[in-house]
Amino acid sequence: MTGPAGAARSTGARGFGIDIGGSGVKGAPVDLDTGALAGERVRLPTPTPSTPEEVAKVVAEIVGSFGWTGPLGVTVPAVVTHGMTRTAANIDHAWIGAEAEVLLREMTGCDVTVVNDADAAGYAEVQFGAARGHHGLVLVTTLGTGIGTALIYDGRLVPNTELGHLEIDGHDAEHRASDAARDRDDLSWERWATRLQHYYRTLEKLFWPDLFVVGGGVSKKADKFLPLLELQTPIVPAALRNEAGIVGAALLAAGGDSKR
Repeated sequence: MTGPAGAARSTGARGFGIDIGGSGVKGAPVDLDTGALAGERVRLPTPTPSTPEEVAKVVAEIVGSFGWTGPLGVTVPAVVTHGMTRTAANIDHAWIGAEAEVLLREMTGCDVTVVNDADAAGYAEVQFGAARGHHGLVLVTTLGTGIGTALIYDGRLVPNTELGHLEIDGHDAEHRASDAARDRDDLSWERWATRLQHYYRTLEKLFWPDLFVVGGGVSKKADKFLPLLELQTPIVPAALRNEAGIVGAALLAAGGDSKR
């Protein structure tokens, strides 16, 4: 695969990223200079039950299929602090309080960095995607079953912001403004945009970002709703889409952010 437009020439440095989701576990080697996948992505079903031990076996299978032994980045739909998963979204509740990095290190034999999935995707968008070359504060949101967020300042990730759970008008924001809420309430693009307007305007007032990036599967239809928003902050669709988590995890595991 070729890297994103304008990406640097590759020196051959590689990393490896795994993206754990509610339905699938995806992984591939990543060219760290260009942000392109350096091999065919492998996807296996997320096991049922999706306990840490069972998911770790799937991660080990994917990593082993490439013969990878270097640093490994793994995303999870959870808050992650000091290698421990503190929450669990769309995955078994056994992840709450799990020593995820220790378990995955034992199962794979790799030096493992575990990160929140939205943080990984957001970091990738800043390095190689829609926010590449933008300085200052970038706020990446993923609109899906919930709302994931990543806050990056001058290329440095501030992890676990969880801004999809802001309380706005007495409601958890993602319960009103996520893509799942659009489906659940059978909203037109215009009616959904009204909810998004309220959400993004609240973020704008709190953080005054230099750029919003909107990810998630619905970002492929960004032309249906982004032009309906009236914000002071520029807002653009994500570029890396389904590969963002893998790329961001690999970058962070390779030391892409010294704050982690």
